[in-house]
Amino acid sequence: MPDFLAQALALPGLGWLVIIAFVAGLVRGFVGFGTALIFLPVAAQITDPVWAVTVLIVMDLAGPAPAIPRALKDGHPKDLLRLVLATALALPLGLLVLFAVDPQWFKLAVSVISLIMLAALMTGKRYGGEVTPPVVWSTGGIAGLLGGAAGIPGPPVILLYMASSHPARVIRANTTAYLFFFDLMMLAGVFIAGRLAGLPLILGLIAMLPNLLGNLVGGAAFRPGYESLYRNVAYLIIAASSLSGLYAALF
Repeated sequence: MPDFLAQALALPGLGWLVIIAFVAGLVRGFVGFGTALIFLPVAAQITDPVWAVTVLIVMDLAGPAPAIPRALKDGHPKDLLRLVLATALALPLGLLVLFAVDPQWFKLAVSVISLIMLAALMTGKRYGGEVTPPVVWSTGGIAGLLGGAAGIPGPPVILLYMASSHPARVIRANTTAYLFFFDLMMLAGVFIAGRLAGLPLILGLIAMLPNLLGNLVGGAAFRPGYESLYRNVAYLIIAASSLSGLYAALF
């Protein structure tokens, strides 16, 4: 453990990793999403793909954990169960892609996915059909593939729920609970595959504190009357992170 800690503290770019962990937590705190979209394009410039995703998963477990009991109470349990089961079925295939992907392609993929998600959010693009159980199952499967391959399971789920008739409280609860359970499944998948290394675990624990602090600050700063302002700030930060990753992948 001391050896891993020393290696972690000596990692080039550790300061940027800590900063982006805090910023990702801050945005998650006041808009409820965006952690992976902000964190991964930068983290992928510092570590390899599997390590970047592992750091994200470990870091992200602490932030939403206190909210899970309330989320399970406020959410829609049948939808949540469908999403989680479908993700569990599709996740192994996504992990195979993650383990095989070239780091440059990973940087490019996470940056492009983040920009596509940003464009969908800003232009108001939504799923236009009825949110039926088969649609929820399909969404969970797509999220499992995308999450396993690129560490970003949220976009399909968020875009689906933005088109649903559920109240905002239920949507936020199900999204929060789903992403937490995804992190647990992803961590288990990496462990079972024998790819859970000590150094990224330590890096995840180091990033956990600033990320949790960002979540707390963002949550405390949230004011319902300024929701559009918070979203615009979040969009700018996602764009900056994604474009930096895109630049690193192409040049």
